[in-house]
Amino acid sequence: MGDLTFAENSHHFVAAEHSQAAAILISGDFSSKEKTLIRVPHVRIAMARILPVFFPPEPPPQGVDPSASIAPSAQVDPSAYIGPHCVVGSGVRVGARAKFMGGNHVGRDCHVGDHVWLFPNVVLYDRCRIGDRVTIHAGTVIGSDGYGYVLDEGCHRKIPQVGNVVIHADVEIGANAAIDRGALGSTIIGQGTKIDNLVHIAHNVVIGRHCLILGQVGFAGSTHVGDYCVVASQSGIAGHLKLGSQSIIGAKSGVMRDVPDKQTVLGIPAIPARQAKRQWIGIQQLPDMIKRLRDLEKQIALLSARIEE
Repeated sequence: MGDLTFAENSHHFVAAEHSQAAAILISGDFSSKEKTLIRVPHVRIAMARILPVFFPPEPPPQGVDPSASIAPSAQVDPSAYIGPHCVVGSGVRVGARAKFMGGNHVGRDCHVGDHVWLFPNVVLYDRCRIGDRVTIHAGTVIGSDGYGYVLDEGCHRKIPQVGNVVIHADVEIGANAAIDRGALGSTIIGQGTKIDNLVHIAHNVVIGRHCLILGQVGFAGSTHVGDYCVVASQSGIAGHLKLGSQSIIGAKSGVMRDVPDKQTVLGIPAIPARQAKRQWIGIQQLPDMIKRLRDLEKQIALLSARIEE
């Protein structure tokens, strides 16, 4: 018996050979006289599949904690776990083997699917729909009011947000995220999408299937995101836009216009990646260009003085 590690490149492989591991997962053309090598097509995929075998999640307690409050009209599957200080509102349906870890508030008429895992202090506002195998990490709020106001006689009058949030199957949402309910319809998160910590998704946003939304990203209202998109950290997406399928938004980008399918954009405002990189290179060259320009101005001034003489 011994430890197992993995190596994606030659640098990691050298470190793995000098480690205490008995075997190394690899996918490249490596050889070793010291270690057992296990060749796989994709190292990271193999590790993702192996780790749960070595580190299985602890099964939660069964049943309902005595401190939980469950409305008489709620339907909770007998295999679900409702942890300490949870509140389950009227008309709520909770699926098989769902786990509410503690301090969760689930508003009236919410539907929570099978194998859903709510970490502590996750809040679901009324009428939200959570699909099967969804994981939502601590402190996240689903279904809070969208930011909708209209100027009425000098005051900002609130537009009631009467929609909901629909989260499809196999979605994972990080800690302290906020997904607002739709103004009239639904804010929708597509199947298999993964959302990082501290993400804000405004009302009526529709995010497609299998997208990756990284930390501190913000979506303004009514933006539509296609399938398999990547939005990197600290990017801001303006409202009523369309991000095409398989598009990539680089980190810290400010997206102000639609992005076509499969296009990568960068910068503020976001522009196609090749154009943005050329501009960045140009900015880096500005100090030398300014120096050359000043030297040219001095030479021209000297020539002008000679001509006048």
